[in-house]
Amino acid sequence: MNDVSRQLADHLRFYADLGVTGVSNDPRWRTRGGPAPAPDDEPTIQIARSAADALAAIKADIGPACSRCKLHALGRRQVVFGVGNPNADLMFVGEAPGADEDAQGIPFVGRAGQLLTKMILAIQLERDQVYIANVIKCRPPENRNPEPDEIATCQPFLFQQIDAVKPRVIVALGSFAAKTLLGTQDSISRLRGRVYDFRGAKLIPTFHPSFLLRSPDRKRDAWEDLKRARALLTAPVTRGE
Repeated sequence: MNDVSRQLADHLRFYADLGVTGVSNDPRWRTRGGPAPAPDDEPTIQIARSAADALAAIKADIGPACSRCKLHALGRRQVVFGVGNPNADLMFVGEAPGADEDAQGIPFVGRAGQLLTKMILAIQLERDQVYIANVIKCRPPENRNPEPDEIATCQPFLFQQIDAVKPRVIVALGSFAAKTLLGTQDSISRLRGRVYDFRGAKLIPTFHPSFLLRSPDRKRDAWEDLKRARALLTAPVTRGE
């Protein structure tokens, strides 16, 4: 396989990870509703050259006024996509935006977010060195638990974010994040304390910061989970990782 063929194969695999199933000679496929090109134009494809480009494409696909699930009509102010380093080795996944996040459009900026920032600093990282996202991108009314149809609608976008960032370690914050990522109904107490393989990363479930605010006696357990994450991040990268 020559270099051009290898690069094309790599690009196609990358786009497959983002859910793109192929290209077409049909002008409508290329213009997405814009003016059709001349019939003799060559088929084209735009290549995302970085994780930041891929994340921007995912965010644009969701759109600022997403109406795919019922949350758009239940009082949410805006879509809360994700924030942080597109090339982060460590990614945190929470449950859903709260009131502060819904107002600011940034995940984990309320009291729980302040605690998460302290947790990140405790493992000798800065918040802007990691990537932070939620399972669902819109605030449920009164901060109720996400419902199955809402999770099912947003889950593909979360997986695309993970595939774009390609973190070495994912910390699932709380029961809903851990259950969604691992496809299980086990409680967070049963899931935590172990390391799981997930989409090319090591996944560590731990308690959600909001739970730790209510149950500070469990902070020691969360600290053990964070130390496990830190150890994985500082371990030498072996061939194939």
